[in-house]
Amino acid sequence: MYCLFMDNSTNRGRRRVNLLILGGLLVILFLVIQYQGISSFDIRNSSLNSPTKVVSEESVTVNAVKQIGPSVVTIVGVNTSSGSQNSFNFGPFFFGTPNNSKQQSQPESIGSGFIVSSSGLIATNKHVVSNTDMKYKVVTSDSKEFDVKQIYKDPNNDVAIIRIDPSQNPGAKLIPANLGDSSNLEAGQYIVAIGTALGQFRNTVTTGVISGLGRGITAGDVYQGSVENLSNVIQISAAINPGNSGGPLVNSSEQVIGMNTALAVNGQNIGFALPINVVKSFLSTL
Repeated sequence: MYCLFMDNSTNRGRRRVNLLILGGLLVILFLVIQYQGISSFDIRNSSLNSPTKVVSEESVTVNAVKQIGPSVVTIVGVNTSSGSQNSFNFGPFFFGTPNNSKQQSQPESIGSGFIVSSSGLIATNKHVVSNTDMKYKVVTSDSKEFDVKQIYKDPNNDVAIIRIDPSQNPGAKLIPANLGDSSNLEAGQYIVAIGTALGQFRNTVTTGVISGLGRGITAGDVYQGSVENLSNVIQISAAINPGNSGGPLVNSSEQVIGMNTALAVNGQNIGFALPINVVKSFLSTL
C-alpha cells in the first residue's frame, strides 16, 4: 500500500508541475503578444503626433488669394496735362507701369496697392503716385471708387501711403491686409503675387518662390527722369507685370511679406519686392 500510494502522489505532483510550467509559458506568451501589439500600434501611430504638415500648392494659393485679395486695390490716374505716357524703363530694371498713350484727362490704371487700415490708408510704391500732373483714384476689388485725399511719400524708400475717405462710399468695406514679418525670410519660400497686371487685369495672381534676399538694384523711370537705388530687396520668381507695382507679395501663411516693385527688362521670372518691414516702418511714422 505504501509503495502504491507513493506512486500516485508522485504522478499527481508531476502533473501539477507540468501544469504550472505550461501555465507560466502561456502567461509569458500572452505578455509577449500584448507587448508586441502595443509597440506596433505605437509605431503605426507615431506619425499622427508628427508636427509635419502637408499642404498642396493649390490650396495655399487659393487661401492666400481669398484672404488678401479683398485688400488689393488698383491705383488709377487722370492726367491733367497734355502729352503721352510712356513705359517706365531704366537700364536692366524698371518700375512696372503700363505703356499707354493717353489724351488729356483720360483715366488710366497705373499700379496696385493694398489696404493697411480700415480708416482709409493704402500702401503702394512711391513711383506709382509720383506724377504731380495726375489726380489719383483708388478702385477696390469690388469696384468701389475713392478719390485720393492725401499722399505720404517715404523720403528714403520707394514707398507711399495714400489716404482715402471711407465715407465716400458708405456701403463699402475696407479690409486691411494681414502684414507679416520680413526679417526671417528664406530663399525657396513659396510666395503669391497679386496686382493689376498690364494696368487692366485686376487681382491677377502669379506664384513662385523667393529666389534671393538682400539684392541691390537700380530701377527707374526714363519718362520722369527719376532713378532709385533699391537695396535689400527680395528677388522673386513669380511673374511681375507692368501694373503690379505696389501690390502685395504673400507667403503661405496668408501674410503680406513684401511689396512688388520692379522687374528685369531682359530676364524671365525675375522680379523684385520691397520687404514689408520697410513699409511698416514708414507707416509707423504717420
